[in-house]
Amino acid sequence: MLRTLVLCCPDWAAYAVAPQACGPATAGGVPIAVLEQHRVVATSPAARATGVRAGQRRREAEAHCPELSFIVRDKGAEVRAFEPVARALESFGVPVTVRWPGWAALPTRGPARRLGGEAGLRSAVLERVTPLGPSWQLGIADGAFAASLAAETGTIVPPGASAAFLAPLAIERLGDPELADLLRRLGLVRLGDLAELPEGVVLARFGTAGAMAQRRAKGLEATAGAPRPVAVELGVGRVLDPPAERVEAVVLVARALAEELAEVLARRGLACTLLALEAETATGVLARRCWSDEGGWTPGLVAERLRWQLEAWLALGEGEGEGEGEGEADGGIAAVRLVPLEAIPATGRQLALWGRSVESAETKVRAERVVARVQGMLGEKSVLRPIRCGGRGPGEQILLVPVGDPAPRLVGTPDAPWPGRLPAPAPAVVPDPPPPARLCDRSGLLVAVDGRGRPSAPPASVQVAGGAIEAVRAVAGPFPVDERFWDRRRRRRRARFQVLTETGKGYLLLLERGEYRLEGRYD
Repeated sequence: MLRTLVLCCPDWAAYAVAPQACGPATAGGVPIAVLEQHRVVATSPAARATGVRAGQRRREAEAHCPELSFIVRDKGAEVRAFEPVARALESFGVPVTVRWPGWAALPTRGPARRLGGEAGLRSAVLERVTPLGPSWQLGIADGAFAASLAAETGTIVPPGASAAFLAPLAIERLGDPELADLLRRLGLVRLGDLAELPEGVVLARFGTAGAMAQRRAKGLEATAGAPRPVAVELGVGRVLDPPAERVEAVVLVARALAEELAEVLARRGLACTLLALEAETATGVLARRCWSDEGGWTPGLVAERLRWQLEAWLALGEGEGEGEGEGEADGGIAAVRLVPLEAIPATGRQLALWGRSVESAETKVRAERVVARVQGMLGEKSVLRPIRCGGRGPGEQILLVPVGDPAPRLVGTPDAPWPGRLPAPAPAVVPDPPPPARLCDRSGLLVAVDGRGRPSAPPASVQVAGGAIEAVRAVAGPFPVDERFWDRRRRRRRARFQVLTETGKGYLLLLERGEYRLEGRYD
């Protein structure tokens, strides 16, 4: 197993946009929270001291700290700020892999020998990166997963002891909430519980995702077997003639290259897990950065990642004479190349780009960004999502909550028996709030329903929201409902009618306390 050093900073998103508020000596400074889709992703030490934590909604964070300042996340700024850290790690003479800004990994074998062991390497790394950012977390273990968890406590896990280190940790540390929730409901609450199960049983019951999770729990790499090196010939690149002087032009080329590389890997049944982004200027300067991902790549994300990386290289002066912030390189970008460094068989994996489920993953990313933009302009409650809940009327069976808010705890189970609920089909349109209506007999009087559920007269006409009076062709009902009859204060006696008019319109009318309302329309 490859010994790996992981260096990370959970609040790097805050440091990248407000470094003056995130130094280790400024715990009493300005409280700052970085938002993405109206949820906190990083905080300054002052905000953390008041109880603000990553994952909280904006309203919840403001409740903990009313004077909290919010900053919208800027991933491009995070990459630019992290580039000096990545270069500091590269100075140890080994390849550095970046998973996201604030997280980097490198193999320990060569540097540890030169520096007298892994403890010496740890000290040397911290000495170089401490001036470049806030308090760092650093861990060493067998593989990146165990090293990431070891970094939280600054632990150097001895060789071969990663499984024992991971065993007592909660199953949620897998990083897959849905799988972790299922495992916990089955009684597997620790990583060690999952590691002890027979591999064949886990694969048969939970599929490839479960097998990968079990390998993590055992302190092994997540992929089934060692990653397969990919021949350099599979890399794709393009020479830009004339050289592109703007970052946007290079990004368009990178997106087309990502599509081309995806097709090449798909034909071979491979899924890329480690991708190198290379750019060469007209003056011959070559910049290269390796990014890892377990399967979230899409052509759009590759292009976006390259944009951030190019801006970071330009900010550090990869080409002489470029204007800072102008997105231009001296002489322009003459070539760009995407090189898959590691890949595994794609069989059974549901990946985005390299597993060829491109549209679904990329569409989801775009949709999330559009929703976040609309909520930023119109407020958090401007975009709602439906949640099924218990109830008898069609308007009671759906609860609308803002996108991004957790689902509320439901009082009733949606699929439980609900005596008095109308059978399918449900109305196509459920107005909110329901407009007033009238259901009358031939004399023009409202049709009433007695205590035994019998109508006072056959319905003859219907009028909705003060509109035209329509003749009734057919009617079903009444369907009486007597809720909470044992509680005088909360008792509700209602009755519903399904009405079809001579014009072919279908209505669901609700009678309560002598008044009719339109509860739904049928198509």
